[in-house]
Amino acid sequence: MNDSAQKEPQVTLDLAREHGLTDEEYTKICDYLGRIPTYTELGVYSVMWSEHCSYKNSIAVLKTLPRSGPQLLVDAGEENAGLVDIGDGLACAFKIESHNHPSAVEPYQGAATGVGGIHRDIFTMGARPIASLNSLRFGSLENPRVRFLLDGVVRGIADYGNAFGVPMVAGEVCFDESYDGNPLVNAMSVGIVKVGETASAIAIGEGNPVLIVGSSTGRDGIHGATFASEEISEASEAKRPSVQVGDPFMEKLLLEASLEALQTGAVVGMQDMGAAGIACSTSEMSAKGESGMVIDLDKVPARENGMSAYELLLSESQERMLIVAEKGREQEIIDVYKKWDLHAIVIGEVTNSGRVQYHKEGELKADMPADSLVLGGGAPVYIRETKRPEYLDKTMFFDISTIKDDAALSDNIKKLLGSPNIASKRWVYEQYDTMVRTNTVVGPGPSDAAVIRLKGSKKGLAVKTDCNGRYVYLNPRKGGQIAVVEAARNVVCAGGKPVAITNCLNFGNPYKPEMYWVFKEAVGGMGDACNALGTPVTGGNVSFYNENPKGSVFPTPTIGMLGIVEDVERDAMTASFKREGDTILYIGAPRRGLGGTEYLSWCHKITSGDAPELDLTFEKSLQNATLEVIQRQLINAAHDLSDGGIAIALAEMAIFGKLGAYLDLSSLGGSTTETFFSEAQSGILVTCEPLKVPVIKEIYHRAGIPVHEIGKVSGSTVEFDSSTVLTVDEMTTIYEGTIGKAVSGK
Repeated sequence: MNDSAQKEPQVTLDLAREHGLTDEEYTKICDYLGRIPTYTELGVYSVMWSEHCSYKNSIAVLKTLPRSGPQLLVDAGEENAGLVDIGDGLACAFKIESHNHPSAVEPYQGAATGVGGIHRDIFTMGARPIASLNSLRFGSLENPRVRFLLDGVVRGIADYGNAFGVPMVAGEVCFDESYDGNPLVNAMSVGIVKVGETASAIAIGEGNPVLIVGSSTGRDGIHGATFASEEISEASEAKRPSVQVGDPFMEKLLLEASLEALQTGAVVGMQDMGAAGIACSTSEMSAKGESGMVIDLDKVPARENGMSAYELLLSESQERMLIVAEKGREQEIIDVYKKWDLHAIVIGEVTNSGRVQYHKEGELKADMPADSLVLGGGAPVYIRETKRPEYLDKTMFFDISTIKDDAALSDNIKKLLGSPNIASKRWVYEQYDTMVRTNTVVGPGPSDAAVIRLKGSKKGLAVKTDCNGRYVYLNPRKGGQIAVVEAARNVVCAGGKPVAITNCLNFGNPYKPEMYWVFKEAVGGMGDACNALGTPVTGGNVSFYNENPKGSVFPTPTIGMLGIVEDVERDAMTASFKREGDTILYIGAPRRGLGGTEYLSWCHKITSGDAPELDLTFEKSLQNATLEVIQRQLINAAHDLSDGGIAIALAEMAIFGKLGAYLDLSSLGGSTTETFFSEAQSGILVTCEPLKVPVIKEIYHRAGIPVHEIGKVSGSTVEFDSSTVLTVDEMTTIYEGTIGKAVSGK
């Protein structure tokens, strides 16, 4: 035995502060226990009460979101992931989470373990993961450190996901200097399970055995949750041990073994060991079941000698699960995992004490009320001070008329096609396996969202991640609304009916009143949009402290949108021009306003103005009518207008389809710059056969949505106006070549 590893320091207030606890929180812990906590107990409280685990600074705000609906099988926060009834006896489990801080210091493993962790949340519920998505944010590609982070993150996602065998079907990659030093790495998983065959993360039944399954436990990832609950600084590099190490092949075995174990009927409850490891899974399962557990840590398979109770409980070693089995049937579960060459060890049992008790070497190392540790129980809940940021007084009232632009329209279009935020992300997604398992109908590239086939059903899923952090920075309420409606619009343009969202809320330090005001406003905007569209929140993740020595990142509430495609063969839609002679229609709101646009940011290096205007009622009508014309097979392509405006959307449709167009945008009115580059919301481009134009117009007009005929698909050039003609080949070269060249530093 390693005596030095087992000797615990004496707990003091200073030691509690070093663990990230406040004076008040330390007092509260002493009150719960009726004594000074042991060192092991202090460690457990510090991770369980960290922002990452307890949501102590966000839960009060999150509860204002719509969190239930007729298609939701569990309310938000009840299980490891959201669960939506998608018909035909099937349910979809889906969730998005962040791995930002680990990826900032160890991009490869940080991103890889983010992918592994989110998949475990899905198959812990008994669902088989069928698709992955991600949302990535980095600083300027001119920065060598940013290029290093991008390369490491993409390789980490690719290597883990490709080996695990789930396709990466969609995502987004954005760049802005605000993310320098603090990238955002948000990973999403989508899984399918039969209704009624899901598992719950619960511990019930006195005497039922508790098993740890999967990998051995090491010292990697200790205090990972705490690390995720503080700002990035120069000292963060020293916290590489807080970053877990993943093994996708082990996870694949764990997936198959866990789904097979659930089929035995011997599993009472199951939970992934993610943040805070054994400490989290044992306490959360106990609290949910209003039970307790007694755990013998000497029985935990350890990969390193001399691990203390503190280390075993707080380790975030990957590819591990906790299972509560039906008493007398644990051997059935052990046999399943043994078949897959995995550990399945009984380490304790369920009690009715309401306490989690951890023993090691014959000593009781920790004894705590389970409820005192968890969200919704004894974990602290704070409502922080708010203050409207002063910068909004400057940015909101920026005078667009002061912008002088002598560049030719064609030069601005080409410049925007070369913006890393607009240019093709082929360099990224071609490193991912997008087709494994053969369910991918529409993958990354020429579509606003991915479409996944559900084998054995004509239905499919349309899925998308989306957020424009610049909008949220400029107008948090409106930016939060736009994040939701744009994700929904993307799903609609792919042929899906939006039904629910998951979210990953990436913000700065909640103790700063200005940042907390932005957070509350953005969440309020999300709630506005979710209520308007009927897309409740199924769960997700809050990631605070996304700051670096230069300041905070753009507030980025990433939305993961789930849509149901009623008939994959009929409804799956892409954005590419399909046929010579097709009519091009612009449908939606006027193209007005340049605030917060990629045009201002990339062409003029200005981040100012108000976020685009948005009418939620109009948006809902637009989406419903678009879904109708898709399901009636009236259109051949659909594309949402977003970054770069209508000019870039038309260029993309031409690039995707390798076909040109003749355009006349005069019917849209407004100045040329606004018409071409405004990112006004509630706008969609569609193409159709000329004979179908009247019925399409009738459908939209009935919904109160304007329709403009703006051109024809034709030839190999795009004639934006009489003096602006670009070849499809020329635009493709710019669009496809930007990211690869930038990453290589050329």
